[in-house]
Amino acid sequence: MIELRPATDCEFDIVALGEVMLRLDPGDSRVRTARRFEVWEGGGEYNVARGMRKVFGLRGAVVTALADNEIGRLVENLIMQGGVDTSLIRWEKYDGIGRTARNGLNFTERGFGVRGAVGVSDRANTAIANLRPGVVDWDDLFGRRGVRWLHTGGIFAALSENAAAVAEEAMAAARRHGTVVSFDLNYRPSLWAGIGGTEVAREVNTRLARHVDVMIGNEEDFTAALGFEVAEVDEQLRALPIDSFAEMVNTVAGKMPWLSVVATTLRTVHSASDNDWQAIAWSPRTGVLSSAAREHLAIFDRVGGGDGFASGLIYGLLEGEGLQTCLELGAAHGALAMTTPGDTSMATGQRSGRSPVAAAPAYAGSARVGRQFTYRNLSY
Repeated sequence: MIELRPATDCEFDIVALGEVMLRLDPGDSRVRTARRFEVWEGGGEYNVARGMRKVFGLRGAVVTALADNEIGRLVENLIMQGGVDTSLIRWEKYDGIGRTARNGLNFTERGFGVRGAVGVSDRANTAIANLRPGVVDWDDLFGRRGVRWLHTGGIFAALSENAAAVAEEAMAAARRHGTVVSFDLNYRPSLWAGIGGTEVAREVNTRLARHVDVMIGNEEDFTAALGFEVAEVDEQLRALPIDSFAEMVNTVAGKMPWLSVVATTLRTVHSASDNDWQAIAWSPRTGVLSSAAREHLAIFDRVGGGDGFASGLIYGLLEGEGLQTCLELGAAHGALAMTTPGDTSMATGQRSGRSPVAAAPAYAGSARVGRQFTYRNLSY
């Protein structure tokens, strides 16, 4: 389905390009009333590589930039704990107050019941947003060192004009060297609002899409970031029927015929802690496929669910599995990622001598104390 470079020819299975922020989590409290915060690392692009490394055991690295101060070194330490290679991090000199280089912060409360999750980002003019084209030697990374898969997305591209240019430079170099490129549209209105809104978002994302093999997004991503029209959202459930999603994916594939896979998650929000969860994917060979539906999935922390889906999907594709298997693996991993705190997944990969996806047991789904939750090669 997708032509992959041999693992033996490459130093990394996946490299993510994007910002890694420090997430400050008030736990069961709210940001505005908190007296203490727990810290996590997180970023839309990084979370995927982290899941690939920590959960699925593949070789992952991140290209990012951090201001060289105590916060930056804390983020580095957290990345190391996730097993992601840090050799590609660029360290920018810190001037004492963050005028020329600073690190991104993300205050996020999880929400509960009728109170939705809330995020407050402090990430303007960060070290990675100021990274310029021509600084990273992409031909050395993708050529001499070798990378099987590059993952980046619309969050990174929205940080600045420089970031979008760096993304395009990296994606073009990856394609030159036979590295598969995935792109998660991840449209965030707050990131684009000050630089031209949806009009600029569509121009940037459409330009970057020319270099993409695997496109990931939801209905808002495809409409706001690429300009595709889809059926009206059900305002009561804040969701689209699956047939409308399928129509949307077919439309995207028809207008971007170079894409190998298009994938999207489907979420119906009953409350912050009660969501329906499913995913669909398309390839030229299979047409549109859908995963098992998980109705009334109990949500502990929804941040990172889409990234969990992406890492499971990409893992399956790297393993050469059929798209249906990849889709189920992504949907299951995304569901598991939302049962624990923080942006990153705490699922456990069960690896054996043969393909872990093919060898793993079927969905058990029990949440009884003392009985392991297992889906294919994922468990708690």
